Formats: sequence, structure tokens, C-alpha cells
Amino acid sequence: MHGLIVTSPSLYEQDRYFLKTRLLFFCAISEAGSLSYASKVFYHLEKLNLFVYNALIRGYASKSLPGQGSDYCPSLVLYGQMLRDGISPDGLTFPFVLKECTRRVDCHMGMAVYSHVVKFGFDCDLYVQNCMISLLSECGFLGYARKLFDEMPERDVVSWNSVISGCLRNGEPDLALKMFKRMDKRSIYTWNSIITGTVQAGRPKVALELFQEMLVAGNDGVIPDKITIASVLSACASLGALDHGNWLYSYLKRSGLEFDVVIATALIDMYGKCGHMDKAAKVFRGMPKKDVLAWTAMISVYALHGYGKEALNLLNEMDKEGVKPNHITFVGLLSACAHTGLVEEGRRCFEMMQHVYSIEPRVYHYACMVDILSRAALFDEAEKLISGMLVEPDVYVWGALLGGCQMHQNFQLGEKVALKLIDLEPQNHAFYINLCDIYAKADRFNDVKRVRAHIQDKGITKVTPGSSLIELEGIVYGFSVQGSPKIMMEELACVLSELHKEMKIVQCK
Repeated sequence: MHGLIVTSPSLYEQDRYFLKTRLLFFCAISEAGSLSYASKVFYHLEKLNLFVYNALIRGYASKSLPGQGSDYCPSLVLYGQMLRDGISPDGLTFPFVLKECTRRVDCHMGMAVYSHVVKFGFDCDLYVQNCMISLLSECGFLGYARKLFDEMPERDVVSWNSVISGCLRNGEPDLALKMFKRMDKRSIYTWNSIITGTVQAGRPKVALELFQEMLVAGNDGVIPDKITIASVLSACASLGALDHGNWLYSYLKRSGLEFDVVIATALIDMYGKCGHMDKAAKVFRGMPKKDVLAWTAMISVYALHGYGKEALNLLNEMDKEGVKPNHITFVGLLSACAHTGLVEEGRRCFEMMQHVYSIEPRVYHYACMVDILSRAALFDEAEKLISGMLVEPDVYVWGALLGGCQMHQNFQLGEKVALKLIDLEPQNHAFYINLCDIYAKADRFNDVKRVRAHIQDKGITKVTPGSSLIELEGIVYGFSVQGSPKIMMEELACVLSELHKEMKIVQCK
């Protein structure tokens, strides 16, 4: 087509120029286009106008550019060139320039662009304001984002989605839920944001409740998609809500949603965490194509249930299939070795990760390796590994060593490690309890009293109370040491009373 535009004798120059600009627009915007080709067309045009600048800026801002460094930003370069050419931006220019600043998390550049927004009179433009909310939220300025949102003369569903996503991104799930409840109209993006956000914020039960609400709202034309299902499956995995997970599997089949690798991976994770390893393996083996996340999910399931050799066999299968493991894969493999006492295999995985797959060990890899060695009472090797770490050991690394000390009653090293943990997190109630446990087993009861007195004097309390979850007839119930619903506690009291009576009878016999 480009060749015809250039060579056709029947075209006037004005028509030829018009067709070239449309060709540039296609190459820049279409999935079937080419940004590099669009750029070549751009720089060979006889004259440049706002339309072609906007098209190319939009193309670069909307597509990721693999292989380019973090300083490579053609959309911002083009914007600067446009200003130097004396061409004034419009309401189509600014959203994509701001989008580029958001992707780069460059608030300094974003505010500079916003000064141009004000200068050229687009500060009340709905699309520009929505982009500014996203930019401010991404840069951590949630207060300014909310202020801009509150002062908007008009808002659309994108405005609400942007501020809700900002709340979730900045660790404000309660605020996000409040904003969500205020919305009159919700898109599938809104539902997916709030459900995924609550799962990631550690509130899977709230996510399930929101999903139920979404199904009721389906009469308004909003129906779950693959992202929704994957997020809700993750919530089911966290809660151990197998009935909900099975229902979702059935819903997938009924709805005709594509059973892709993301959904399958979420199912593997859900079945594994709900204790149904056979179903997880069946889903895994039934996948026609598996990516590294699917392999890692199945390895993690084997690790969770103590099937170390099966997890290691999957690594061999991955190698045959040409799938390269990532750093999370090795967390699963090392955990599997720890749970099944495979010390030599753990050492081999740790070495292979670095020298075969060129993956630098991170702090959680060291924690897994220390766990393997500590469980096997190889304390000298564990301490040597910690002293040679390339990163600063955290509470998980020291905690793994402490666990081994308690298991093998290495009181001397255990005391040293527990005191180290207390230095790292002096308000963590669990570390004091661990130290008391060590002193008690070593018959150092005066030290136990001293530590308990210190806990009381400093007002150190358990931040997160112990709790359990159980699913019964599709309903997830929570039990906490701080108390549960009155009816539930009365029923529990009756059960405990009956158990106590039966234990007395057995004891008498």
C-alpha cells in the first residue's frame, strides 16, 4: 500500500500526504502495525502536524518496547520535538504523555507535563484528569490524587477505577472499599480491581463476598471474566474454600470462558492448598501448554505436601520441555527438599540455580537453604552460609535457624539466634515466646520469668491473633482466640464438653 501511495501517478500531492498520515496512524496504533515503520514514515513526511505527532506519541506510550533501556522514552522525546516545532498539544496529546510518565513512575516529569496542561487550558479535561489521578497514585501521592478526584466537576467510571486502584496500590484497602461502595456504575475492570486488590491485601473472605455481589449485579450486564475467576480462585486457595473452588470450576465449564494457562495455574494452586493434590496434578497434566508459572505452581503443591522427589522430577521434565525455571521455582524446590529432609538434593538445587540457570540467590532462597541445613542439625554449615550471604539476612533466615535449634534442642545457639531476632524486631511477640521456650526446655526458669516480665513491662502483645478458617456447606467460618460469633462459641462449648466427658471415660478404662 505504501508503494502504491508513493508511485501512483493519479494522486495529487495533497492526497498522497493524507494517505501517508493514515498509513502512519495504522502502523503506530494497530496490533498488526509496526512502530519502527511508523517512525520511518513520520521522519520522511514533507511536513509534520498535530495529527501525526499524536499518532506516534500514542503508539509509543501504548506499547512496551523490549530491549530498550529505562532512559529510552521516544514518546516524551516526540512531545519535546513537537513543542520545539511550534505545534501546540491538545486533549489527545496529554493523556498519552502522562500515561508514559505513569509507566515510568516519573512524577517529576509528570508534574512538568501537567504545568503544560494548565498552560494550554486542559486542566479540566476529564481524560487528562483521569491520567493525573493514575500518575499521582502510582508515584505514592494518594492524598493529592484523592483531592484531584474530589474536585473534578464531572467523573466517569474510569475516574472511579483510577482512584480505587490508587487506594489499593498504596495499601489502603478499606478506603478502596469505601470508594467502591459509593459507585453507581461499575465496569468489569472495577470489579476485577477491587476483588484482586482485596485478595492481595490478605482479605480473601471479603473478596469472595464481593464476587457473590458481582454475580448478583450480573443482571446489569457485568459478568466475570478470566481475571475475575483467577483472583477468586486465589481467594479460595487462601481460605481453603474447596466448595467455592469446585463451583468456580463448574462455572468455567458452563460459561464457555477460555481455560487458559492463567486459569489452570490458579486451579492448581487452589486444589493444592485445599489438600487435593490429585486434582491439582490432574489439571496440570491436562494442560496442553505449560509456562514457567504452571510448572512452579505444581512444584509448590508437591513441596507443600512433602513430596520432595516428585518436585525434583518436575524440574527434570521442565528441562526436557525447554522451560527455564525462575527464582520462585527454586523457592518451591528448596522448600520441597526442606520438608522431606533431602539435604544433598537441596545443596545441588542451590548450586544449580546459580551456576546452571544464572539466578542470583535472594534472601528467601537463603532462608530455605538454612531451613534444610537446620532441620538436619548441620548448624555449622548453616551459620557459614549465613555469614557468606550476598544480602543482609532477615528474620526469615534467622527464624529458619531458630526452628532447627528448637527441633534439635541446641539451646546455646538457639538463645543467640532468638536474641538476634529480638534485636531485629523488638516488638515481635513471637520471638520472646521462642526465647522463653528455649529457656524452659533448658530448665532456666528464672530466665523465663525475666523475659515474661520484660514482655509485660514493655507492653508487647501479639499483633495478629491466632485464627482458623473452615468451610461448611459453602460458607467460610472464622475462629479466633479473641472470640467468634456467640452462637458459634456456644456450639463449640457443647462439643468440647462432650469431648471432655468421653476423654474421662477412656481415661477410666
